[in-house]
Amino acid sequence: MKEKIIQLAAEMQGELVTMRRDFHRHAEAGWTEFRTASIVAKHLEDYGYKVLVGEDVIAESAMMGVPSDEILKLHMERAKMQGALTQYLDKMKGGKTGVVGILETGKPGPVIGLRFDIDANDMSEAKEEKHRPLKEGFASINDEAMHACGHDGHTAVGLGVAKVLMELKDKFSGTIKLIFQPAEEGVRGAASMAEKGIVNDVDYLLGMHLGTSGAETGTFICGTNGFLATSKFDAMYKGVPAHAGAKPEEGKSALLAAASATMSLQGIYRHSKGASRINIGVLQAGTGRNVVPDKAVIKIETRGITSEIDDFVKKEALRMIKASALMYDVEVEIKEVGGAKSGQSDDELIVFARKTAEGSGLFNKIIDTADLGGSEDFTYLMDRVQKKGGKSSYVIVGTKIAAGHHNSYFDFDEEAMHQAVAILLLMVQGLANP
Repeated sequence: MKEKIIQLAAEMQGELVTMRRDFHRHAEAGWTEFRTASIVAKHLEDYGYKVLVGEDVIAESAMMGVPSDEILKLHMERAKMQGALTQYLDKMKGGKTGVVGILETGKPGPVIGLRFDIDANDMSEAKEEKHRPLKEGFASINDEAMHACGHDGHTAVGLGVAKVLMELKDKFSGTIKLIFQPAEEGVRGAASMAEKGIVNDVDYLLGMHLGTSGAETGTFICGTNGFLATSKFDAMYKGVPAHAGAKPEEGKSALLAAASATMSLQGIYRHSKGASRINIGVLQAGTGRNVVPDKAVIKIETRGITSEIDDFVKKEALRMIKASALMYDVEVEIKEVGGAKSGQSDDELIVFARKTAEGSGLFNKIIDTADLGGSEDFTYLMDRVQKKGGKSSYVIVGTKIAAGHHNSYFDFDEEAMHQAVAILLLMVQGLANP
């Protein structure tokens, strides 16, 4: 069985590259992945999966950082022009671009979930010949959207897993759920899928990333820890405009409130139980030097080594933001646009992953764990599974990268994709047939 899985995964390499490059060329940022999601749904349906799309897997109340209706409409029209399959798009209205494929083997066994993120970054791709995607004709054709984190590869890997799994379904037991998640960048998407309950029955949940933690081709990391909990929100101040020379006393400065909050936020006490972070990445205000500014916005993120610490920093930040509004007698509206929990991969699955990887012969270097050193909203799904008694791990399949993640020159060694398909299937097979 092991040899068959590895063989079928290797034979898919050309198809994986083709799919990855197609998704790369048609990059779509969070909640606008209409083309990507529709193609994923069509592949899963063609393979024989039960397919749930859009509103069936996304809880609207938990969606964060969703673009305006106008922007969503523009992106849906663009997706149609670029080959989106329209039979799925009605259910994706409002940005509900999640897809889940379900295989029920008919034999008793656990419910196993695998999650693949599908969105691109909000950034423009490098336009120099030294950049392989441009040189070989698969650079993004969409402005301000680029797969600079490998999610195009994750999506292709997920479809590779789906195809090989269906070919070998008689060899598997239980139920397998393939979760294609939108809007991971900015940690905006997983909460809505967790809230919908798609992993409520999952016994084992696996996440996967290509090439993080410095892992090069031929390396496998069995579990990831060090997920930083994070909260991302915008504070929008509204004051009263006035002529700065003739009637300054009639104005109420939103800029001063925002500036005061910016300085105060840096003074939040650190927490005795572990590391925390806060950053004000954007401050925008004012219309002219002779006008008391009536509008201002600050864009903020907090982080903590645990969700408890992040909650503390966030609570203090919100208190200071509101206090600054009171001090300058202006209004403030706070909008949450993203978030993730802290998380730990389960030791039981780390040990299992090492045993599986060692037996596969796919890798020349196997590492038990690595710290992510950032945030990933997979933790919403992980937390939901673990709290219900299940197990979860987030593995890393190494790949040589041309530049760092979220860099406009990012690209990866595509050879890692068939390795990712194979190791995930071997893990599923081992969990389904202990």
